[in-house]
Amino acid sequence: MMKPIILLTTFCLVIKISGYGQGIFESEQQSKTDSIQKGIVFNGYVRASVFGASKLFDYSSLFTEFSLQSKFSHEDVYLYSDIRFRNGLNFDKKYTVFQIKETYAGYQSNKFDVFLGNQIVKWGRTDGFNPTNNFSPKDYFFLSSDHDDRDLSTFMLRMKYRISPAIDIDFITIPVYRASNYRYDLFDIGKNVNYKPIVLPEKIFKNASFAARLNFEYPQIGFSVSYFRGYDPFFGFKIDTIIFSTGTPVITDVSIPYFKNTIGTDFALPVSSWIFRAEAAYNITTDYESNMYIPNPDITYVTALEHKFWGITTILQYIGKYTFDFTDLQKPVLFDPTNPSAQMQYADKIINYESALFNRKMFYQQEKNNHAVMLVVNKNFAYDTWKAELAGYYNITSEDLLIRPQITWEISDMLSTTIGGTYMQGTNKSVFEYSAPVLSGVFVQIKASF
Repeated sequence: MMKPIILLTTFCLVIKISGYGQGIFESEQQSKTDSIQKGIVFNGYVRASVFGASKLFDYSSLFTEFSLQSKFSHEDVYLYSDIRFRNGLNFDKKYTVFQIKETYAGYQSNKFDVFLGNQIVKWGRTDGFNPTNNFSPKDYFFLSSDHDDRDLSTFMLRMKYRISPAIDIDFITIPVYRASNYRYDLFDIGKNVNYKPIVLPEKIFKNASFAARLNFEYPQIGFSVSYFRGYDPFFGFKIDTIIFSTGTPVITDVSIPYFKNTIGTDFALPVSSWIFRAEAAYNITTDYESNMYIPNPDITYVTALEHKFWGITTILQYIGKYTFDFTDLQKPVLFDPTNPSAQMQYADKIINYESALFNRKMFYQQEKNNHAVMLVVNKNFAYDTWKAELAGYYNITSEDLLIRPQITWEISDMLSTTIGGTYMQGTNKSVFEYSAPVLSGVFVQIKASF
């Protein structure tokens, strides 16, 4: 009863890194309030995108989209909005959606900012894998050439105080939990497995999430320490019911978010033409012994090296995880195949065993140590009108492989087109084996900006 939830997480985290590396001391996306133009400014785009040719879908994603972005700044008041209208086909189903990508307003000054509304905030200095970024949900089934399309905004209160030009402290409060988006129904795992809607935390004060980050940006080094308390946007699952009366067991699963505390740190250090980056997080959970949907406490860490060889920007990353209190799952054994009662008990145990094992795979905790590597190379050509990118990911522990090439042509200052693809491969019952038939494919996009 293997379930492919983590496949999506792994896939989308990996393909995120196929773009350029972050700036030397860039710990998140550049603040939209930096170097803003006073008054009101409008911009946006119109684009058409196709992602398809997977094993299960001719068109995994096909849509046209209009985006209008607006910024307003007057004295100490600041407002930002990104609204999108989209119509298309998603995994063979038509849809039309009006999306508020981000909308927030607030106060800003040289020393202090405070913003309230739907915001996308990213912490961390490494690329694609950010152990310290624990409050940013994603839509793992939005397939396009733009990695940021998967980011979902969260209603939050964000306050930033600049202690000095090189030091700032960031506070975030998220009153209502927002989960990432998964689609269990898209995977061929048998008709005897059903899924109930996710059980969201109650909308009360004690379930709010809090995060704080002390950040340092010096010419010689950039680094930060951070803390998060709340529910992770990623979640596990548990078995809700097993019905044996139908002959073949019918299983119903339910997803449940889990609560954790995270202590994190990161740094970026330039040495000549090289850039060294690292990021680590100590994730603290409880009640994991008796709940398969809660991961064990662990330390997740990333080390990265960036350098330009012959004009080719190259980023090499190692992604690791150490799991505390790790114990091997014991696969049940049927000792009396002729005994109906023993058969039923064995079926119940094997279902629980497979479910617990897949939860561990979701959390990269199927072994005490998990190891993976990632390589990203990109180069510009013809006076930066062409950009070629290639990203590769290999999980040494699970033997999962992902390759994503992409080429972008800047036809003019306002018009561009992108073509590329995603190839995924995994060993028997590995996470990528389940996701490849849905998430592999080729994509084409044309975009006109204004």
